[in-house]
Amino acid sequence: MKKTVALLLLIATTIACNKKNDLSEQNLIKNSKEMETTKKEKTALIIIDIQNDYFPGGTMELVEAKKAALKAKQVLSYFRENKLTVIHVQHIALQDGATFFLPNTKGAQINSIVSPLANETVITKNYPNSFRDTKLLEYLNENKITNLFIAGMMTDVCIDATVRAAMDNGFSNTLISDAVATRDRELNGKVVPASQINTAFLAGLNALGGLYANVLSSDEFLAGKK
Repeated sequence: MKKTVALLLLIATTIACNKKNDLSEQNLIKNSKEMETTKKEKTALIIIDIQNDYFPGGTMELVEAKKAALKAKQVLSYFRENKLTVIHVQHIALQDGATFFLPNTKGAQINSIVSPLANETVITKNYPNSFRDTKLLEYLNENKITNLFIAGMMTDVCIDATVRAAMDNGFSNTLISDAVATRDRELNGKVVPASQINTAFLAGLNALGGLYANVLSSDEFLAGKK
């Protein structure tokens, strides 16, 4: 009789432990999903200055602008499909002597490859730093966004300035390495190819363990989301 009671108690205890383990596993899965949802809600894609003047026929054509824009579009599609925040930054040049992104010109319009949807935010800027004298910081803080994914043009000007300012403002940044573009530059009579400029600036932003930004290609970004 005592053996039977002991056996029944053992069975009951085992069942209870199994149920507890199942509940713990379910809670773990639930918490993991909630954390992932929260992280997504705090994430935004910022597309900077992918505007017509940077493309063939524009007044400040970049090297492989279309190729970079198409990569940005792939990341943009992911954000749209997953209903994540998308912010477009559009530069309008107001300074004397400006030759591109002039007000009310086709060249200043956002290129059709990444045209904003009606429900997507467009922020206008007048300086390389997308935070300077704009509502970008206010918008991000109001929406409790802390994680930024950044693509756009030019790598060594507006992208660099914005990424560094974002870090200074406390944001965690990821830069899409093949969704940026710039032009060949000249220094001391020597031409520095755009590809070298991209590599150097991306490496600088990614230095010291990604101090200013983690750097991923569009393929690496998308592969990590599967």
